[in-house]
Amino acid sequence: MTHDPLLAFRPEFPILDRCTYLVSNSLGAMPRTVPDRLAEYVDLWAERGVRAWADAWWRMPVAVGDEIAPLIGAASGEVAMMPNVSNAQAAILSALDYSAPRDTIVMTEMDFPSVRYVYDQLGPRLGARIVVVPSDDGVSIDADRLCAAIDERTRLVAISHVLFRSAYIVDVARVAAHARAMGALVALDAFHSVGVIPVDVRAIGADFLTGGVLKWLCGGPGGCFLWASPELSARVAPALTGWMAHTRPFAFEGEMDYAAGAARWLGGTPGIPALYAATEGPRIVRRAGIEAIRAKSIRQTTRLIELADARGYPVTAPRDANRRGGTVAFDVPHGADVAAELLARDVVIDYRPGAGIRVAPHFYTTDAEVERLVHEVDDILATDAWRKHEGARRVVT
Repeated sequence: MTHDPLLAFRPEFPILDRCTYLVSNSLGAMPRTVPDRLAEYVDLWAERGVRAWADAWWRMPVAVGDEIAPLIGAASGEVAMMPNVSNAQAAILSALDYSAPRDTIVMTEMDFPSVRYVYDQLGPRLGARIVVVPSDDGVSIDADRLCAAIDERTRLVAISHVLFRSAYIVDVARVAAHARAMGALVALDAFHSVGVIPVDVRAIGADFLTGGVLKWLCGGPGGCFLWASPELSARVAPALTGWMAHTRPFAFEGEMDYAAGAARWLGGTPGIPALYAATEGPRIVRRAGIEAIRAKSIRQTTRLIELADARGYPVTAPRDANRRGGTVAFDVPHGADVAAELLARDVVIDYRPGAGIRVAPHFYTTDAEVERLVHEVDDILATDAWRKHEGARRVVT
């Protein structure tokens, strides 16, 4: 058996004692210290009341951003916490001018729908023309085709770093270099990359990056983040804004005077409880080491593909490990019902129509758990245990 030092972190996540947890691409396991952090929030509110804002709360959106910064190659004071990536991407969209000849935003059909909705609905109202690059195979985006869509009309390239449906890693450094040569800016949605693969905004050449702690960073809902390059941030500011982005928010001035640094991108009053929960997971990920996490992810996702191939299950994931993120989806007969039975057996995965059962081992996953998943699928199919869920009303998460 391979020695795995990352398994030393398993005691940090209580749910791992109760089930086989393979869904960190959707919601990372909760660190055991989160209740203590939330208790700090409760105690400070109870003891200090309104004074809690000045004691700690006003500083938290940027202070928590500093916990994320090392994981994306950013510096202290460059990352702002936001309630969700839709808001963060909308802030980016609202910061730019789309007058001709720079009137185009380039996206792909594989980007997360919530981000697409923002651009499709708000972009044209701001004068932007949206160009969507299709996928040839439903798994990847051809970098040549994407770069060909970026020209002298392009103001912004707003794309995913890792595609949510297939875990395909887009060659974003190449795309960003081409965009820069064309005079365009790049905004990356890195929700499916930060925490499972190494990310360095400066090495990539991005101008903006958004993501969240919900998934691979094990930080819970409501903790999303936005990085903007300091050079660009000094020149542009979001129209979608709020009083926390003001240099002097408590002066209650009638005219907007944007703050410097990450605070420039904040909106209204922050959601404080989510920020307390958001810190613990990223700290553990930093201790574990993103290079070690990535190496283990490649090994375990490769094994999942081998097991699926041996059974003839179609795999919706890149075969090239250098182009594969942390998730493997494979389809099986009666896939939705098989997935429901896996959940009933405390093998926690999720299911997507057209992709199949999505499996996301993380740094705290044992090799035996990866094997167990596939053997449980074997048993469910062999015994027709999936039939107990046939036709049942279900919610796809």
